[in-house]
Amino acid sequence: MKLVHLLGLGAFALGLDAYVTAGLLPAIADDFGTSVSATGQMVTAFTLAYAIASPVFATLLSASRVRLGLLASLAVFTLANAGSALSGSLGVLLVTRAFAGVGAGLYLALAAAAAASLVDERRRGRALAVIMGGMSSGTVIGVPIGVFIAQHSDWRTTLWLVSAIGLVSFAGLGARLPALPAAASVTLRQRAQVVADPRVASIVGVSFLAAVASLGLYTYIAPVMGTRAMGGVDDITPYLWAWGIGGVLGSILIGPLVDRVRRPATLVVGILTLLTLALAVLRPVASVEPLLALLPIAVWGAVGWALQVPQQNDLLLARGERGGPVAVALNESALYLGSAVGSGLGGVAFSLGWSGSVLPLCAAGAALLALLLQLTAVRATGKRLPAAQTAGAPLLQKTCE
Repeated sequence: MKLVHLLGLGAFALGLDAYVTAGLLPAIADDFGTSVSATGQMVTAFTLAYAIASPVFATLLSASRVRLGLLASLAVFTLANAGSALSGSLGVLLVTRAFAGVGAGLYLALAAAAAASLVDERRRGRALAVIMGGMSSGTVIGVPIGVFIAQHSDWRTTLWLVSAIGLVSFAGLGARLPALPAAASVTLRQRAQVVADPRVASIVGVSFLAAVASLGLYTYIAPVMGTRAMGGVDDITPYLWAWGIGGVLGSILIGPLVDRVRRPATLVVGILTLLTLALAVLRPVASVEPLLALLPIAVWGAVGWALQVPQQNDLLLARGERGGPVAVALNESALYLGSAVGSGLGGVAFSLGWSGSVLPLCAAGAALLALLLQLTAVRATGKRLPAAQTAGAPLLQKTCE
């Protein structure tokens, strides 16, 4: 399991890097003398590259070269973050963030496969949980620490920290990681056939819209909470903690719920309803007292992270053992594509002169669209799932957090 923990350390760096920039936007914008809307596009560059890299590069890479791909992707990620820390202009930063996204997208897909192959079948769930646990803890623990470091040093120091963690993981894996068994390759055409399934398309569409709302808004949480209408928050760290801790609790508690309910698809309706309400009340609550906003932000984080457990459960049930993993991978890409679109639209809103306090209401609108799509899908399928079919939910909860 030591090698698995080294893989998890790399995933920790990914989780930190993917979300810490949300808390660094104001500082980076001030450093480069650019607007928050322009600076926010570095998140768009990262997440868009991540969304594309995961399915495309995993397909193009020979299935027999898992070890090489794993080390190469981690090297690209680490070097790209070093380049981001050294960047002297926003243009260079955008390019390096895109390369970091490519490395991150490929690494996470290959790390999960590597972790599963390094242990026996009885410990596979635990090994996968280490990888995804590293990703989530990078967000919950790493992001507030990274923002704290930036506040007491500068934003470049935080990105150097990401590079250092990636370098430690790379060195350990390079020295100790053995040749890995080849995985079954999946062509882009086969992936397209999976997403052409109406049920899969509906689930992935819901994930995409939810990501536009949840992850897209999170990109701008610092400038949003810093507006006068939201209470003019200077220290964003408590709000990042609230979102992250809520996310961990949500991802832990959702597993037993998915295991118990007969219709997991209807559970998604409840999750999306809570997400819509949490985003809709964020501005009025914060206008009364900013600290009160910690509650809807925690709920937002909890349901945002919890959503993907029943979603992935439904995808595996819809496509079975053969097509399920491909559908889950496409769903992950949809999440990051939604994040890219959400951050891009947020940047457009800022460039048009909109107040950041309007963004939570826009995000609530996107969440509402996801809810309506889910309700339509539930009515169309009328699908009741036997309890036995959700037996894999605990494993999903461990592996998809």
